[in-house]
Amino acid sequence: DVQLQAYGGGWVQPGNSLRLSCAASGFNFDDYAIGWFRQVPGKERERISCINSYDRGVSYGESVKGRFTISTNNAKNTVYLQMNSLKPEDTAVYYCDVHIGLQHYWGQGTQVTVSS
Repeated sequence: DVQLQAYGGGWVQPGNSLRLSCAASGFNFDDYAIGWFRQVPGKERERISCINSYDRGVSYGESVKGRFTISTNNAKNTVYLQMNSLKPEDTAVYYCDVHIGLQHYWGQGTQVTVSS
């Protein structure tokens, strides 16, 4: 079974940093597009970052470009999201996800709250 578990969220003040982790299992980590998205209640899901499946190129959403960095540890089947210069508008539940064929999988998210 495909499983994804995000963790590492919490409360931080604006301008500070957090690193999220996502432990993945049930699929070959290197073969599929994997990334992060976030969601605020009442708003549309927002793509944060993605590593594509064909050349492992990385993309970022405009709202986080230059502040967030995605990375992986393939030996641990873990994907990370380093978040710097956090802003109150980054407050959301963050999920890691993977696309396997036509299927989209994501696990339990982790709450990030940015406020003073």
